[in-house]
Amino acid sequence: MASVLAALSSCLLPVTVQAADAPQKLTTAVDQAVRPLLKQYDVPGIVLGVTVNGRQHFFAYGVASKEKQTPPTKDTLFEIGSVSKTFAATVASYALTLGKLSLEDHPSKYMPALQGKPIDKATVLNFGTYTAGGLPLQFPGPVKNDRDMIAYFQQWQPSAAPGTQRRYSNPSLGLFGHLAALAMKRDYAQIMETDVFPKLGLNHTYVRVPQAAMADYAWGYNKANKPIRANPGVFDSETYGVRISAADLIRFVEANIRPDTLEPSMRRAVEGTHIGYFKTGDMVQGLGWEQYAYPVTLDRLLAGNSEAMIQQPNATTQFGAPQTPSGPTLFNKTGSTNGFGAYALFVPAKKIGLVMLANKNFPIPARVTAAYAVLEALDAAAQ
Repeated sequence: MASVLAALSSCLLPVTVQAADAPQKLTTAVDQAVRPLLKQYDVPGIVLGVTVNGRQHFFAYGVASKEKQTPPTKDTLFEIGSVSKTFAATVASYALTLGKLSLEDHPSKYMPALQGKPIDKATVLNFGTYTAGGLPLQFPGPVKNDRDMIAYFQQWQPSAAPGTQRRYSNPSLGLFGHLAALAMKRDYAQIMETDVFPKLGLNHTYVRVPQAAMADYAWGYNKANKPIRANPGVFDSETYGVRISAADLIRFVEANIRPDTLEPSMRRAVEGTHIGYFKTGDMVQGLGWEQYAYPVTLDRLLAGNSEAMIQQPNATTQFGAPQTPSGPTLFNKTGSTNGFGAYALFVPAKKIGLVMLANKNFPIPARVTAAYAVLEALDAAAQ
C-alpha cells in the first residue's frame, strides 16, 4: 500500500511554476500537455522550460527521487541522452572555427590505425551526419574500451557508399566528437567543461558530475521502476553523457536562437551547427540538430523522430552546397538513457524554444506530441 501511495503522490504533486508571471494560456497548455504523461507512462518527474522573446518560464511536476520524494526544479540535473550530440556537434564546430578540423578530413588523419580501411573513405562530415555508410545504432557488446573501438572500426564493412544513406548511430556521431577532440589534442570532456560550457554560460552542466552537485542529480527510473543512472561506455561523453538542468538547457537553446550574444568563436561554432548538409524525407540533417521548414505539421515532426528514422537506414540526398536556412526553421533533437528522456526544440525566427526533461524514458512520439502542443502556445505568445 505504501508503494502505491508513493506512486500516486508523485503524479499528484502540484505543478511548481518557477516563473510566476507565465501567461495563463501558456501555463494551461503546459499543464494539459504534461500531466497526462506522468499518469499514462508512470513518469516520476518532468521539468519543462520555455523561452519566448528572451523570457524564460519553468514548470516542474512530480519528483526527482521517488525514494526521497524530492520535487524537481529548474536546477535539477537530468541525463539528456542523445541531446548530448548537439553539444558534440558544437565541440566539432568549435574545432572547425579554430581551424583545427575540416569536415573534409578522413579519420586516419587523426587515427592512423584506420589508414586504408573502408571506414577511412568516409569524412568527418559523414560521421557528423550519420552518412558514413551504415554504422549501427550502437557498438556491439564486446566493444568496451578505446582499443576495442579501434579494432571495431578497422574491421567494419559499409553497407552503402558514404553520403547515400542516413543511419542514426552512436558510433558515427561519437567518432565525430572523438576526432574533433583529437584534432584539438585535448580530452573531449575537458574541452566541454573548460571551454564550451563556460563560453555558453552554462554553470550547472557536466559530463562528470562533481560531488558538490550530486544532490541536484535526479534519479532515473527504468521499465521496472528501479532507480538507475547512465553507465560509462565508449563515446559516452560524446553521445549520451551530458547532465544538465532545465535552466542551463534553455540557456543553451537561447544561445542557439541568438548566437550573436556569444563571444565570436562560440558564435561561429553555434552558427555552424545550423547549416544543413543532407535531406531525408522532410528533415534536413545538420551537425547535431535536425531541421524542418517552419511551420511544420505534427505528422512531419513525428515522422522525422520515428522509430524508422532511428532504427533503420534511410536513403538521403546531399545538398550540392551546405544550406543555411533561408526561412523560418525548427531545430530539434530527442534523447534517452535507460532512466531518462529529453527533448529540445527552438525556432530562431520566432524567438521561441522548449526543453523537456524527464526521469523516465517514455515514448518519443508522446514527447513530441506534448511539446508540439506547447509550441503552438509559444508561437501564439510570440505574436
